[in-house]
Parts: sequence; structure tokens; C-alpha cells
Amino acid sequence: MASVCFYFQVHQPTRLRHYTVFDNNINYFDDRKNAEICRKVANKCYLPANRLILDLIRKYDGRFKVAYSVTGVLLEQLEAYSPEVLSTFDALARTGCVEFLAETYYHSLSFLYSRNEFAAQVNKQVQRIQELFGQTPRVFRNTELIYNNDLASMIESMGCFDAVISEGADHILGYRSPNFVYTPKGCNRLRLLLKNYALSDDIAFRFSNRGWTQWPLTADKFAHWVNRVNGNGFTVNLFMDYETFGEHQWKDTGIFDFMYHLPEEILRHPDNNFKTPSEVVKTYQPMGVVDVPHLISWADTERDLSAWLGNAMQSNAIHELYRLEKKIKGSGDAKLINDWRKLQTSDHFYYMCTKYFADGDVHKYFNPYDSPYDSYINFMNILGNLHLRCVKHPPAAPFGQVAQNAESLTAVRQDSSQADAVAAN
Repeated sequence: MASVCFYFQVHQPTRLRHYTVFDNNINYFDDRKNAEICRKVANKCYLPANRLILDLIRKYDGRFKVAYSVTGVLLEQLEAYSPEVLSTFDALARTGCVEFLAETYYHSLSFLYSRNEFAAQVNKQVQRIQELFGQTPRVFRNTELIYNNDLASMIESMGCFDAVISEGADHILGYRSPNFVYTPKGCNRLRLLLKNYALSDDIAFRFSNRGWTQWPLTADKFAHWVNRVNGNGFTVNLFMDYETFGEHQWKDTGIFDFMYHLPEEILRHPDNNFKTPSEVVKTYQPMGVVDVPHLISWADTERDLSAWLGNAMQSNAIHELYRLEKKIKGSGDAKLINDWRKLQTSDHFYYMCTKYFADGDVHKYFNPYDSPYDSYINFMNILGNLHLRCVKHPPAAPFGQVAQNAESLTAVRQDSSQADAVAAN
């Protein structure tokens, strides 16, 4: 049996406007640019891809299934600039063949710096998915698939998730295969799904590479590779950015045609099917424990955190940002808190990356800055103004504990009517 599990990350950051040290405007975000990019990606990727997925679900009578994780910052932009995209996501949710996952609302690195803030952002994301799509997420994915044993333990302690997904990094798995369900070390109930990065990257990165020995990639060829998993695994986890369709891989590469024909080729094998992440963990028993003591991600060849925290600029910027947490939250100023949270989006630190060669080419995509240094200076100018704003406020009520947020998240699952109270946390 080979169950193909498609998961798509759907995200665009709220980009910053050019901000000098002499600027004192508290509008930090480039609304014009954000609207322009949101509409462009919606027309090239989100709308045609959503319609294609919906057509495939109907064509195969619900046997074709996928999962999405849509960040809160993108949901806000879609509501403002491309509401028709939300309508298509809602139509997908109503099919019963699409699962929405939980993550940090602001696509942040908060787990690394503030467990309290991390839990609050997960709360907010869960609530928003409930409101928009009528689902309560049961599977969690952290920003950029950043993961270790501690993350798994915290997610299990929240009591409302069945599984977490991450990268099937070779240095973690060793001789083992990503094509099984596992248990995270230190957890009892939580399950771990690992990305099959070789097959995922064949679609996400190598599809249009004419220098690749397997080009052109056809649906029947890819299905043949999936068929080889039968007897050597239970699930083929294909995790990738949704922008793969139409944006990273343009329409004229044939990416949409490939996706249209893929279900037919996969389902030709009588033992193959499609499952959502929740269905995978309900169907297959774990095949062992995976120990991930050090942080990993799905980024670059190293599968580490160097894309966001690999140089002194990135480290300084993010430490200074989280150093303001107590003052920001103590202010009780909703706009100030929201601005601070939008600055946590991982893309802002990704733009400061100084890596080169193949990885560096990826880092340049959608980057609005001429250099990492320009990104850092712009970010720090904004952060300086944010700091001036927060010191003008007297302290407000304490901002809570991690445990309180975890309890709130459990309450959201049990009673969605409590959602407004959770958001206030």
C-alpha cells in the first residue's frame, strides 16, 4: 500500500515599506506592494491551482485528497485583496477531501524565542481556520518545518493535535525511510509524518530544470517512482510550497498538466490511494521512534536554521525583536502588538541571509531588497520606531503563561464558542 499525502504550504509575508532612521510614520507595511503581489500570485497560482484541485476531487469522486496550511498573515491579505481565493478554499473545505493544518499565525520563529507567544499564535491560527473553513486542525506544522524533540513534546502537551509534520532529513533518519509513520521521542500519543524530500523536490524544484537527467517529468514516470514504495513503506509525503504551481514553476512548464494527470497515473496501481495527514496517522501504526535532538527545517541543503539565523545581522535583529515582548504586550495597545507580531514573520530574516550558490538563488526569489544589509537596516529602523512607541505606554496586565495558552487551545477544540476569549490571550 502506498498512500500519497499531499501537503501545501500557502504563505506570503506582509512586506515592509522603505523606512529610514528619520521616519516616524507608524505604518510599517507596504500596502501597495502587498496588494500587487497578493493579486499576482492569486491569479498565477492560488486561483488556477484551487480550481484544478477542486476539479480533481470531483473527477475522482473524492478519492483525490490534499492538505493545506495557510498562514494568518496571508489570510488577512486574501481577505483584503483577493477574497475570491478564500471562496475557492471554502469550496475545497466543503468537499470533505481537504484538510487544513495548524501553524503559527504569523509564520514566525516564536517557538525558538517565546513559548508563550508561540502558543498564542497557534491559538489564533486554529481559531481563524475554524471561522473560515469550519475545521478544527488536528495536525500541526511549524514554520518552515522547524522541528525537534522539544517541539513535539510541547505540541503533545497542548492535547489537541494528533500529529506533527517535519522534514525527512537523511542525517536524522539514517537507514530508515520517510515513508512510514513514526513516534517522536518523548511522546506517547503524538505521531510524526516526515517529508519525502527527494520526490517532493522533483516537483517543487527540479520540474522545469532541463539539465536534470529525469527531465521532462511526466505523470506516469512520477507514478512509477511512487509505485516502488509499495512493500517498502506506507505513505509518500509530498510536502511543498503551493506557489510551486504557477509561480515557482510557471504554467508554460506544464506543471498544471502534470498535476491534472497525476491522480489517474497514481490510481492505476490497485494498492495506491490518496490520504490527508490525519487519515495517514489513523490508518498506519508507527514504525518506531525518531529522535531529533537538534533543530532541523526543510530549507536549503543543510536542512538547518541557517537561512534565518545564519549570520550576525539575523541573530541581532530577531533577538532585539523578542527582547521587546514584555514591553509590547504590557502596553495593551492592540495595533502595537499586531505590528510587533507581523515583524516576527520569518521572511523578514530570510531576506537578511547571505548564503550563496544554489541556495542563494532560492533566497533571491520574492526578495524586495537589493542586499541582505539593506534588509537588515530597514528592519532595524522599523524596530527602533516600534521601541519608541512601546516605551510611551504604561505597563498593563501580565501577558500570561505558556500553560494558559495551551489550555486555551484545548478549549478551542472543545468549544468553538470560546474563540473570542482565546484570541484575547
